[in-house]
Amino acid sequence: MSVWNEIITNKDLTYFVELYDGFHDCCLKELRYISGAFVNKDLSMNPINTQRKLLILFQRQSEDNPVVELEFSCLESLNLKPVNEAYTCEILDASMFFENGKIYWGDSDLFETQREQYEGTWLCAGKARWRFVDESE
Repeated sequence: MSVWNEIITNKDLTYFVELYDGFHDCCLKELRYISGAFVNKDLSMNPINTQRKLLILFQRQSEDNPVVELEFSCLESLNLKPVNEAYTCEILDASMFFENGKIYWGDSDLFETQREQYEGTWLCAGKARWRFVDESE
């Protein structure tokens, strides 16, 4: 697997979004949430969300780096609105931006300007990083 690339500055974010063509003609293939909470063998519980990580795989219609994995940590919000099989789920453009020390991602460019009433998939986290993935590995 390739090396993780941190998204810390607006320059990092712009570079990544441009490199991945603004998420044009891609789809959210899978996601995985890791809370950090767990139950020990003696059945005692650590009920604290110490990790709050969300890993998302996106695929796009491109021969160059078609799969990217994004990891959002210190996750604060996830609004998941998958469309049913009667509709297509391709992402034509996405929003990804910093605001008040948080990073946001939404499955449409409308999310950034219409966040309060937006009804698609979106998230807010403290940190983000990405890497290209070779699914043949």
